[in-house]
Amino acid sequence: MKSWDTDVLVVGGGPVGLTLAIDLGQRGVRCILVDKRPKPAFLPKMERCNARTMEIFRRLGIADEVRGAGYGQDLPMDVFVIRTLQDPPIARHPYPSVNQLKAEGSLTNDGSMPLEPYQLISQYTLEPLLKGVAERTSGVSVRFGHELESFIEDEDGVTSLVRDLEGNEVSIRSKYLAGCDGGTSTVRGQLGVELRGESLLEMHQALYRAPGVYNSIPIGKGRHYHVADDKSTFLIVQDDTVHLTLHAVVDDSSEMVELFRKTVGAPVEFEMLYVGKWTQRLMLADSYSTNRVFIAGDAAHLVIPTGGLGMNTGVGDAIDLSWKLAATLAGWGGPKLLESYETERRQIGARNVNASRQAAIGRRTWRSICGPLAFEESPEGEAHRERIRELVDKEQRKSNELLGIELGYRYSGSPLIIEEEGDAPDPDSFEYTPTSWPGSRLPHVWIENGVPIQDMIDPNGYTLVNLGGDPNAGEPFARGFKRLSVPFRTLSVSSPAARKVYERDLLLLRPDMHVVWRGDEVPANAGEIAARASGNAS
Repeated sequence: MKSWDTDVLVVGGGPVGLTLAIDLGQRGVRCILVDKRPKPAFLPKMERCNARTMEIFRRLGIADEVRGAGYGQDLPMDVFVIRTLQDPPIARHPYPSVNQLKAEGSLTNDGSMPLEPYQLISQYTLEPLLKGVAERTSGVSVRFGHELESFIEDEDGVTSLVRDLEGNEVSIRSKYLAGCDGGTSTVRGQLGVELRGESLLEMHQALYRAPGVYNSIPIGKGRHYHVADDKSTFLIVQDDTVHLTLHAVVDDSSEMVELFRKTVGAPVEFEMLYVGKWTQRLMLADSYSTNRVFIAGDAAHLVIPTGGLGMNTGVGDAIDLSWKLAATLAGWGGPKLLESYETERRQIGARNVNASRQAAIGRRTWRSICGPLAFEESPEGEAHRERIRELVDKEQRKSNELLGIELGYRYSGSPLIIEEEGDAPDPDSFEYTPTSWPGSRLPHVWIENGVPIQDMIDPNGYTLVNLGGDPNAGEPFARGFKRLSVPFRTLSVSSPAARKVYERDLLLLRPDMHVVWRGDEVPANAGEIAARASGNAS
């Protein structure tokens, strides 16, 4: 039997596992990624990287590469409710293109906008792209066609048994194991951890190649077209605008061919490339980790696509886990650092499952009155469409306007965060209000020469952002972190805009740009804060 040795074994080669492997490699951590598939599948799953994910990809140096492979940056992101693509829409919610958001963001400096806008990119495009990035990242070994069969955790590491496509067994010894292997996770299953929650609709999904459809849509270009029928029919434009997917509640997969024709509403040449069933689920794992084994992404939480929080939540898991693994392996991460992964990320999983539930309820509310009457050309039909329009304007926005959920999450109760007294901002709001409250993501602000402050935050250590002008403000923190051999630097910035948004003169940031502590004066216990932030507090 072959045997391999590495620091971290990543199981699962979807976007979450690949992001974790890339970030680990960039931090100098050796890792092996295994996936039982021979190669990434051409299947339509996720189709949008949200703003926070794109900020993370920017820090990995791949945001432009992702955008170049995805949906055109000048194309609108509008959402429609329709009868067919040929009829006047019942409702249309316009959303700006990436380039429009970039232009608006370049003129906005109040922290209310992300540094990177969203990007529509199909999972079957993103996965091979991330696989290529991982393969060229030093220290990362990508092994598709290798399936995890079992693992044994001990005090010093994990021994895993993997089998390749020819049936050959490989033993992999790693210090840690990360299960990013989806909703039917082998890792979670062997840990005996349950996913708990609810199942909603069972739907069919089909993928079509239809080159002539997008450019000939007369009612306007967009990314989502909801059909006001009694089948929950939903047409999605994929990133190249040549492929489209259709979701619907039907009895048999054969119905998806005629339903596509009916949705388009005009003669069109197309090929159905795939059709299958899937079930909407809102579920959360009872636990995210043991001492040396962790789960992330769909292995830890199942979030229905409503709101686009599934893969994006998983990327957040990957980044939180990555820097903590790297710090621990480097010797400066204290014993409470990896323990905090479950504390921090499981609450975000629960929060995002709930947000997706709210979005699903909103969509179900307006869909509950859809059906044949919405298609009638009569006064009654028009009156009914107006009722649908009114509900859509209120309820559908919960699926498409949730920047607060994407950017406003906060690690409450984390052992690494110095809590404040007072009324904290609502981390569950769908509307985003920039805040530097401890545990929050640092809001994006431009400083001198059009440089974003996020680009100046050290990804490998802690940063004290000094906005108050005291040249000695960082010294007590520097001494505290030095005693623990923890990387630290002070970033002194003169920026009235940043000071207004951040509300304090001093902010201590982690490598993932989340605020540990803030204040207007250097605290007397800076050394204790350093110990706590790095997981070294007793």
